[in-house]
Amino acid sequence: MSDSQSILEAYKQSKYQLNGHGPRNIQVLKEAFESIDDQLASDLYGQGQVIEGFQDKAANYLGKESAVFFPSGTIAQQIALRIWCDQKGNKKVAYHPTSHLELHEEDGLKELHHIEAILLADQESVIQLEDVVNLKEDIACLLLELPQREIGGQLPDYKTLVSISEYCRENGIKLHLDGARLYEILPHYQKTAAEVCSLFDSVYISFYKGIGGIAGAILAGNKEFTKESKVWKRRYGGDLISLYPYIISADYYFEQRIYKMEQYYQQAKEFAQMFNTCEATMTKPVQPVSNMFHVHFALPKDKLETILLNIYEETGIGLTGNLRDATENSCYYEVSVGDMYEKVPKEDLQHVFKLLNERIKGVK
Repeated sequence: MSDSQSILEAYKQSKYQLNGHGPRNIQVLKEAFESIDDQLASDLYGQGQVIEGFQDKAANYLGKESAVFFPSGTIAQQIALRIWCDQKGNKKVAYHPTSHLELHEEDGLKELHHIEAILLADQESVIQLEDVVNLKEDIACLLLELPQREIGGQLPDYKTLVSISEYCRENGIKLHLDGARLYEILPHYQKTAAEVCSLFDSVYISFYKGIGGIAGAILAGNKEFTKESKVWKRRYGGDLISLYPYIISADYYFEQRIYKMEQYYQQAKEFAQMFNTCEATMTKPVQPVSNMFHVHFALPKDKLETILLNIYEETGIGLTGNLRDATENSCYYEVSVGDMYEKVPKEDLQHVFKLLNERIKGVK
């Protein structure tokens, strides 16, 4: 068994697994369907009360005219950018170097749509107004990811967001929101989803990240935009005969967890503070702006894995099953605070950090 496998297995076997809402197993689906009428009719190729009712609910929450449910955010976002490019007759868009479209979609925009991506801002910084103003090329659309996951969930301040939105509208640039974790940033901004989304022409949100559903996404905008998105959804093969397992679980966990986002946010700040008291350990951002952040350790991955394995065994508390190399002598992992955090007795968690601090000091 490799080191990475052993820490993952140790994490899975621990009594308390601190990341997220708990294991993604069949129970997630069973719980969502527990109280559903077994005579409820399923959706059929994008039609029916199950899907149409949920789309209306999402559009209302986001303050948009219309919304369409997609099986994945990858499909939804590529389609959004294609629509805006077609509308302007311009095959160029801009986004951050760490965007999901750049890192995790096998050049989908380029290969499927022949769309060129212009990368904005430094790898470690969020997009600022000057990055947009200083663009040398004409673009059809700018995509902003809030929060910027790959750099620890960083966010621009709200004033900057408003300034970028105003600039884009004045200059005929469509603004699209990668809002996979939109709900999680609202406590920091102290804004409603509709207030944030009013700054954007189109919006994507996910239902399996902070919400904890099975899968699925919503793409929202005006009626003309969503009507065109349905055509592209069919072209992509995203119009499955039925999507109700995703929709019902999305709706169920949305209702269960949307009101907890403030709680997760406050707990994330508390959790990050514990890490920042440890030797050779720092969170990014130092104070989280959502329920997610990265923890960086000035220690080689193999050494930290050994420390964590021993702590998991002694305490029954697992911090992560997925450490990643940052450099030869440092590593990090991503924290996402959800329902599991409050299940751990505080004195037990404090003991974990006492051990972590002592043992990192011992190998430094």
